[in-house]
Amino acid sequence: MSSAPPSAKPAAQDEPLGMTVHSMPAPEQLGEPAEGRTRTGRWKMIAVMLVCAAPVIASYFTYYVVRPDGRRNFGELIDPQRPLPDVVAHNLQGQPVNLKSLKGQWLLMSTAAAACDDACARHLYLQRQLREGLGKDKDRLDWVWLIADSAPVPDQLLPALKEATVLRVPQAELSQWLEAQAGHALNEHLYLVDPIGNWMMRFPPQSDNATAAKTKQDLLRLMRASAFWDKGGR
Repeated sequence: MSSAPPSAKPAAQDEPLGMTVHSMPAPEQLGEPAEGRTRTGRWKMIAVMLVCAAPVIASYFTYYVVRPDGRRNFGELIDPQRPLPDVVAHNLQGQPVNLKSLKGQWLLMSTAAAACDDACARHLYLQRQLREGLGKDKDRLDWVWLIADSAPVPDQLLPALKEATVLRVPQAELSQWLEAQAGHALNEHLYLVDPIGNWMMRFPPQSDNATAAKTKQDLLRLMRASAFWDKGGR
């Protein structure tokens, strides 16, 4: 007597996966109105900018405001500071150089005619010596001679300018950016530009070896105050 086999269940058939498409939520269904999200985004962007600028602001605050020893600057602070102008100068080879491209370094500047009289020569010598006097920080400062005419530079002066940035800038352009003390000419001063590209200090007219130590102290203080955000080289 044989028993009948249990009836086999039908095999399951493969079926394609089902997909459900949901519509995107309308803006009014979101938790925050579009205007509120825009305002929040703007505040976040401002916060990021402030965080990035904080080291620079702190160093300037330290130098300009916090003065526990009662010291005074030898150089005159420029307020408001004046950014490098969008002016195309030319180097001694005639190649164009935009002044804004000098950003990223401290710049110790002088200006004079290409003939370079005795006062000009003293300034150039002082600029080079001040840079060397910064020691390990000298790579954070460039010395710059801005020539206000198209006359040739004396050949005997060229060897001393190998480490300098020498650019020809029309006198009219310089006068719109730099400014001398009342009763003095532009070529009587040394000027300091910060790595952000702002002219921020003017040294007294006719700087010479007798005032070099005071100028150097200003430069050293600025190097120390900006050491944690400004590094050598662009």
